[in-house]
Amino acid sequence: MQIETTAIEQEIRKFLTEEFLSGNDEILNENVPLLGNVIDSQGVLELVAFIQQRFNIQVEDDDVSTENLESVRTVTELIETKLRSKM
Repeated sequence: MQIETTAIEQEIRKFLTEEFLSGNDEILNENVPLLGNVIDSQGVLELVAFIQQRFNIQVEDDDVSTENLESVRTVTELIETKLRSKM
């Protein structure tokens, strides 16, 4: 089953809004820096756990980088890459 980019992005946006922004998604656009603005180090762990469970992929230690977790867009790209590699 292939998930579209927009669906992945919506899932990530919904998770971040509900878990870290108290439902206020006004500051959360595609390129807003997540680290330090939306999530902290504990938030990174929660986001990775969510990604692994929701998309049934393994996020390796090397994948947990500022580049991959920089924004909703980069998180979406990481998930897409992991899903493609499972095919």
